[in-house]
Amino acid sequence: MEDIKAAIAKFGLTKTVELSDDACLNKVRQYCVLLWVKNEQMNLTRHTTWDQFVSRDLMDTLQLSPLIPSGSLVLDVGSGGGVPGLLLAILRPDLKLTLTESVGKKAAALGEFASALELDVEIYNERAETVLEDFRFDVTIARAVGPLIKICRWFEDHWPSVGRLLAIKGPKWPEELEEATEANLTRGIEVAKLKEYSTPNTEWNSVILEVSAKQEDS
Repeated sequence: MEDIKAAIAKFGLTKTVELSDDACLNKVRQYCVLLWVKNEQMNLTRHTTWDQFVSRDLMDTLQLSPLIPSGSLVLDVGSGGGVPGLLLAILRPDLKLTLTESVGKKAAALGEFASALELDVEIYNERAETVLEDFRFDVTIARAVGPLIKICRWFEDHWPSVGRLLAIKGPKWPEELEEATEANLTRGIEVAKLKEYSTPNTEWNSVILEVSAKQEDS
């Protein structure tokens, strides 16, 4: 595991509690290798080095994890290759993860990964909005699935089922929020910046936004 450990040290994650467990770290590494092998057949990720995987995929998931209470029912929107959904399932076995992916081949790949890693997750070859018509979640997570205006349109009629939406966004999120507001899509919701972080040794900055239905005054 020296390859992934070197990248973890490079980006200052050696003291992360989840990664101090070799069994957990080995499963993270195994997932990454499975992802890269499948990526040779279909487009699942652009992060094809240990540095890219650790500094972007693993970093984002580790920043997201503490914001989700233990035992939560979690929906991952547009799971793609499994980030952050499958990584979160590895790092947080206490969570009940549901992954959605509308592209059939990608959903099948997620199933292969979950089976190989023995992860107890639900995977739907559906859009998240379809799943939200039948199920309610405590937390919904979204990464690299589209700008806020699209997300707000998708979930406009589903916020009670979404629960707390935690969206990982880049530095242009204020412009995205302004666009959604101008389109009159934020009337019934609240948007808060929960966390801002930068990746060591890079110029990349990210934020995690919380989007949820406004609470009615009692």
